Amino acid sequence: MSTATTDLYPSRGTGEVSTPRKDPVVWSVPGTPGPIATAELESFERDGFLAVDQIVGPDEVGLYQRELERLIADPAIRADDRSIIEPQSEEIRSVFEVHRISEVFASLVRDERVVGRARQILGSDVYVHQSRINVKPGFGASGFYWHSDFETWHAEDGLPNMRTVSVSIALTENFDTNGGLMIMPGSHRTFLGCAGATPKDNYKKSLQMQDAGTPSDEALTALAGEYGIKLFTGRAGSATWFDCNCMHGSGDNITPFPRSNVFIVFNSVENEAVEPFAAPVRRPTFIGARDFTPVK
Repeated sequence: MSTATTDLYPSRGTGEVSTPRKDPVVWSVPGTPGPIATAELESFERDGFLAVDQIVGPDEVGLYQRELERLIADPAIRADDRSIIEPQSEEIRSVFEVHRISEVFASLVRDERVVGRARQILGSDVYVHQSRINVKPGFGASGFYWHSDFETWHAEDGLPNMRTVSVSIALTENFDTNGGLMIMPGSHRTFLGCAGATPKDNYKKSLQMQDAGTPSDEALTALAGEYGIKLFTGRAGSATWFDCNCMHGSGDNITPFPRSNVFIVFNSVENEAVEPFAAPVRRPTFIGARDFTPVK
């Protein structure tokens, strides 16, 4: 448990606790130059997300698709602890710390079209708290249940403040049928502290099927009634930026059409992780980084 830093967002107690957001959404000073237009920043602040129609071009998408296929076909990658295996199909579901495994994805992290947007939203230099490729093949790949990433990163990784932003870059087309990302617009302004203690080595289970840190049906019903649900579609190369506290999830993919993406989490260098706020030990560094070197 963290003792050096005040816990602004209590969670994993005896019951659910709703806490108003205490941090800005956009941290940069208005007028700060960057790749995001002023109107788009205002939309991000209001809704908690920003969709970009094409952040990388078709040729680049092909490069990243080939690299994804190379990685998931590599027996050494499959045997690595950073690979998460789908319980039913026994296929690779995710490969973590992909920017350290692959120079191709490392170059994407450093791309100004990507890291520049993160700096503009967070108002500082940034480092990679987490990166991964997600592989969601057709015919039964399971989804991710409703959750706030910050709830986990705060409880289990020790991120003190909501100064973290994620980008999901589509490597295949996202249809409205193949298990796309869903977000409750505006939900980032309320932190929902979940009930129940964090089990030891919770990450081993939660990366396959989340349990600890998930909201109740009653809380989700109330949030969806207040904010609604937005489903994201888009061609390969499109991207969705979203705030760390957005309530989001995705459904199973029972179509023949795969859905794969690269997922990068940028955290401000002024928001370094401390000890977990609601977990007995830190998660492995390939899930929650402890190297706070800025992306250059």
